[in-house]
Amino acid sequence: MPYDTSHARPPAALQRGDGAAELVFSPALSHLYQRSPCRVLFPNVEAGEPPNAVLLTTCGGLTGGDRVRTTVTVEQGAMATVTSQAAEKIYRSLGEDCRVEATLTAGADAWLEFLPHETILFDGARLRRTTELHVAPGGKLLACEMVVFGRVARGEEFRRGFLRDARTVRQANRLVWTDALKLGDDIPLLLAGVSTFAGARAMASALYVADDAASHLEAARELLAEAGSQAGVTVVNGILLARFLGADAGQVRNDLGVYLAGLRQGAAGLARRLPRVWYH
Repeated sequence: MPYDTSHARPPAALQRGDGAAELVFSPALSHLYQRSPCRVLFPNVEAGEPPNAVLLTTCGGLTGGDRVRTTVTVEQGAMATVTSQAAEKIYRSLGEDCRVEATLTAGADAWLEFLPHETILFDGARLRRTTELHVAPGGKLLACEMVVFGRVARGEEFRRGFLRDARTVRQANRLVWTDALKLGDDIPLLLAGVSTFAGARAMASALYVADDAASHLEAARELLAEAGSQAGVTVVNGILLARFLGADAGQVRNDLGVYLAGLRQGAAGLARRLPRVWYH
């Protein structure tokens, strides 16, 4: 006799995260909102350093269907450094995309650093990430991002999944730069191709958006002179843009850190080092 499924319970909906973090500095922290799984820590900083906010997700990583939104505003004349506690892991998805959104705003004569750790794409991960940068006249914004294709230490490769990583920059309310990367079909072929990623296991970029960005080009090139990964820097429409690509994710991370530390010193007169969580 066939089994009667008419009264069977439907499959339970999978729980998904919808986290958010909002920070405003003016000049000290004046607004904080956080919704699980997002949390923000505020470690003590050394003398002369801007206030430091450390982002983390209590779930330990993100997967398909999860959404995380981060909004950071540094108002006129204020300074802040925002980083993350550790690498962000994007787990294998059952079909849905994970969405990560960040909106960063530096007011007039403000300084904002957004320096998160790398994002690791597990095989089968699906990530849509958008980052918007808004910089007022006289404001300065230094931001970076890094992506690792697969769990390198385990020998895993990012062979299937999806990545769309998009950034836009507005200065004085005017769109000055936009960029997007999309990986979906034929990921192994694209990562191996000589004219695409040439076997790279990690990539990174750093943006410095400020009225004086072009004046730091030569110093930025000197910072990359000893890089072990493929690295280059240029000025695009008044934005100082550096990119890194390499088969050794650790080397890419190290080169990115050296570059950021040197640039923050030259552009803002800060110590030639990154927040302590970068060195654990």
